[in-house]
Amino acid sequence: MTRAAVFSDLASEFDDFLFAPIREDANGMRLSVVSALARLDVDPWEEAAKLAAMPDEVATQRLSAMIASLPTEPATDPEHQTIAARLIALLPQRPVAARSPLKAPPRGAAVSTTSAATYALYYVIFMLFILLSQWLIGSRQAPVQGEASTPNMVTAPSPAPPQSSSP
Repeated sequence: MTRAAVFSDLASEFDDFLFAPIREDANGMRLSVVSALARLDVDPWEEAAKLAAMPDEVATQRLSAMIASLPTEPATDPEHQTIAARLIALLPQRPVAARSPLKAPPRGAAVSTTSAATYALYYVIFMLFILLSQWLIGSRQAPVQGEASTPNMVTAPSPAPPQSSSP
């Protein structure tokens, strides 16, 4: 599965944020969030999801630091904080309770991870059962044919009928 397929559901959710301009580049080209994150060797969709899960203040600080760490940016530009706050506002709206850093992840995420782990565990147990049964079947020795074996009714020769002598 390609990375694009994995994040295809997220793409439209974070488009406003990822394709928003940060500033103009030295060449006069608009620098977007997606290109800035790519220049920093950060996956833009993963970072957008992380920033969306953070409280606004923390996300603004993190994004401001990332913008400041761009190679062509002066590290002390006070405008980084303002730009980061404007960009964080473009992230998808979430309930106020979800912005708290102490909250647990959504139940749906935990359930899908747990069910995947459960299916994997069942698969491993099933495979071990199959391998054990194959080993047990293969380790049975065939009965020995020859002198030490006792003939049974099917393989024992039947006695010849008595010969009657008729004169």
